[in-house]
Amino acid sequence: MAFLKQVKKGRFLKATLDLASPFESGEWTLDTGVQCKLPMRGVLEITPPTLSGHEKDIVLSSGVHGDETSPIELIQRLAEGILKGEIIPAHRLLLIIAHPEAINAHTRFVTENMNRLFKARNDERNVDCVTANALQQAVSDFYHGSTQAQPDRWHLDLHCAIRDSKHYTFAVSPYTDNPTRSNRLFAFLQRAQIDAILLSNSASPTFSWYSAEYFSAQALTMELGKVAQFGKNDLTRLEDFYSAMLALVTEVDVPLEWYGETMSVYKVTRTLTKQTDAFHFTFPANQANFTHFEEGTLLGGDEGVEYTAAQGGEAVVFPNPNVAVGQRACLLVKKTRVNFREQVTVE
Repeated sequence: MAFLKQVKKGRFLKATLDLASPFESGEWTLDTGVQCKLPMRGVLEITPPTLSGHEKDIVLSSGVHGDETSPIELIQRLAEGILKGEIIPAHRLLLIIAHPEAINAHTRFVTENMNRLFKARNDERNVDCVTANALQQAVSDFYHGSTQAQPDRWHLDLHCAIRDSKHYTFAVSPYTDNPTRSNRLFAFLQRAQIDAILLSNSASPTFSWYSAEYFSAQALTMELGKVAQFGKNDLTRLEDFYSAMLALVTEVDVPLEWYGETMSVYKVTRTLTKQTDAFHFTFPANQANFTHFEEGTLLGGDEGVEYTAAQGGEAVVFPNPNVAVGQRACLLVKKTRVNFREQVTVE
């Protein structure tokens, strides 16, 4: 079946992954009045039947890492519901299945970690760089297509972790000087019953950071469970998140409700960067995210340096000693409290 025809029947994921089928761009209107546009493979732009003048511009992305399949299934579920007329969005949407080559290969990436390639346009030295460039352009075009004088931009980049975690679901708020930690964003996370949020303290060229830094989007990297193959994800554990995401795209606004202690909040205390090939951890390679280490515990080292847990202890997130030299090997974090204001701040 031709690419465009598959998408129109609701098979957004199947069409995206069918690399033998030539890509076809297209624009069409559903019986519900929803307008659809395919600017590139894996990218579906949705415009609601009527524009209220208060709509958000929401990017929902998945598949930046090809082996993280549960978020891809959630995006397919949402796209299918819209394409079949069962869901009518109230906001402009950009639905993304980001890296079909890596998804088909059942790998995190092909040559380079694509979620480190969103700082600026890349030299097109491999498929990961080519894809990252195309996604940056697609997001830029989408945000610039806003009908609002002061756009309300959001970006949820959906992932799942390669290891166990003390928190089954958590979000990472990228660091930027822009006002991208609104109380509406935190209220959404609470409604989605996300277990924890991690507040980054330095820039990192991830997909969500790109939208936060260049477009002031309310942006998050969402970690939704653990990596599994297609068909083996327990999506019932993500139903609260999906329901909240569905409400985000179909309701005019997020209720500003905040119960404080229902979600753990962490701040980054340090980022450990791999300086040489001698970098190592003292704990197992499969150590769970958010494992806490008491003050003074030896965590690892590099050539000429040892790392120990700081005063009051620290927890480790995203530990990976096998990254390339110069890349982040882990984050060290501590729990904190926040002030629930128009822009959420650490106490």
